[in-house]
Amino acid sequence: MKLDFLGNLRRTHTCGELRAANDGQQVILMGWVNRRRDLGSLIFVDLRDRTGFTQVVFNAEQNKSLHAKASDLRSEFVVAVKGAVKKRDGNTINKNVPTGEIEVVASELLLLNESKTPPFSPSDDANSTVSNEETRLKYRYIDLRRPQMQANIELRHKVALAIRNDLSQRGFFEIETPFMTRSTPEGARDYLVPSRVHPGQFYALPQSPQLFKQILMISGFDKYFQIVRCFRDEDLRADRQPEFTQIDLEMTFPQQDRVFEVVEGFLTAAFKAAGHELKTPFPRMTYDEAIAQYGSDKPDLRLPAMTDVREAFTPDQLATLQINPSLPVVCVRTPKVGELSRKERDDLKTLVAAKAGIKTIDDLKRLEKSFPDTVSKVREKCGAQADDFLLLVVGAADANIKPAALSSAAGSWRLALAQKFADKHKAFERTGKVDTDYRWLWVTDFPMFEYDDESKRWVAAHHPFTSPHEKDLIAGRLESDPGAVRALAYDAVLNGIEMASGSIRIHQQEIQRQIFKAMGIEREEAQQRFGFFLDALEYGTPPHGGIAMGLDRLVMVLAGGESLREVIPFPKTAQAKDLMVDAPTPVSDEQLQQLGISLKRK
Repeated sequence: MKLDFLGNLRRTHTCGELRAANDGQQVILMGWVNRRRDLGSLIFVDLRDRTGFTQVVFNAEQNKSLHAKASDLRSEFVVAVKGAVKKRDGNTINKNVPTGEIEVVASELLLLNESKTPPFSPSDDANSTVSNEETRLKYRYIDLRRPQMQANIELRHKVALAIRNDLSQRGFFEIETPFMTRSTPEGARDYLVPSRVHPGQFYALPQSPQLFKQILMISGFDKYFQIVRCFRDEDLRADRQPEFTQIDLEMTFPQQDRVFEVVEGFLTAAFKAAGHELKTPFPRMTYDEAIAQYGSDKPDLRLPAMTDVREAFTPDQLATLQINPSLPVVCVRTPKVGELSRKERDDLKTLVAAKAGIKTIDDLKRLEKSFPDTVSKVREKCGAQADDFLLLVVGAADANIKPAALSSAAGSWRLALAQKFADKHKAFERTGKVDTDYRWLWVTDFPMFEYDDESKRWVAAHHPFTSPHEKDLIAGRLESDPGAVRALAYDAVLNGIEMASGSIRIHQQEIQRQIFKAMGIEREEAQQRFGFFLDALEYGTPPHGGIAMGLDRLVMVLAGGESLREVIPFPKTAQAKDLMVDAPTPVSDEQLQQLGISLKRK
């Protein structure tokens, strides 16, 4: 088939632009053949670009050679069309597309390229027709032509632009930090880059620009941000990728409130760009409150909080029911579920894995027969309505567990029940595919340390550059009780998803050394791993703090997607492979030799 050249031809309009007001105009459109319908003397072609579709008509009675040329068109051929815009007759108007009132009567056709028959059509619904995601990822250039994917990438652009503009107006500078740096303390998750110039030595791709952005604050830049690519070599899930993009910011002389104000500001701009309105300020909750009320440090506020109803039971009743009286009796309320059948109750047993020392009571009607006043008090304390389902999560009489462990187990039940009965209680109701109820929350005052049983030492719960609470420092808890030290760390949570994490940083070298000491990092090791940063702290470091938010995850939520792969142009699979370019791949022995690397085969 003979192909044409574009030459000096320039398109006048996009395929989604023309309206009835353009009637009679001569136009030039360019795009892909989405569909061709041959009705004998008339051929109709839906011409597509990223903006939409326009119907083009080829009439044999007006131009036989042009009609013959159009008869050779197939799906995904690339063409340019010149013609006149014409209003459609009333009974032929397509109300389902913005250009449905018009069509273009072609007078010239250029065939710019042909196409093999694609493995799937961009006009197909990927969820129903292209069931094999691997096929979509292998032929990503076809998949990205789908209107839904184009809309997602456009949304990503609008959200990122709104965030950039908002932060710029607030006086933040966008500053790039290095992609090739030294390996971090979490080196097992680093992607390493061998150096040819320095054989046997490696750069690492950054998991975060953390230290560089802190050094920018030491350098006096006051307010920094970056929409930055980061890398982490770890097992993947639907909401994780080996390379990801985060909105990273840092500022000097802040309190937590100031960071919250900035984040709420750029999120308001981002949500507005996506057609949504946010209510600010976001509610706040300490880590301890979140665990006690929701059994999670990332609570989903669309569901009722849990309630400790232990006071509804007498000591004798707790003994009779073999419930530990020193632990909370946690009531999980799931609204509008109604009465469950015996089978539904039996099915509940498989929802959450059993944990030693923790049991549940799922039949309050049966309990009510023995303790009617108690069940009445339970319902009252929970604020339960007649059709709410109540589940009690309790510690066994001989259980040796902590209240936080019981709350955590109850939190697992809370989410599992919500998902199981989502069609009844409507807590996760969606319009189309997008959530209509955005419940943001700030969770604050996280523990500074977690104890690692394997290494028998305390490790940073957030990262080792997070500032502890001043009161805990003054009280000497770093040395006497590290587990009780609270961090000036905070997370932004949306509908049960951690969206961002940040903290006020340590800006005094002596405190930084105390934190390393509490973690079992001796002075020499700290100097070896973080010497450049510890040195920088000696040169007038101002108080500073910031946050990092996942852009991919944010856009996924706004797009109503279930996977990050729906909002990233070229993602990896769950096995961290790029199916389109077939990466990773082995490299030649010559390349390895130049780098001074030899491979040990497993």
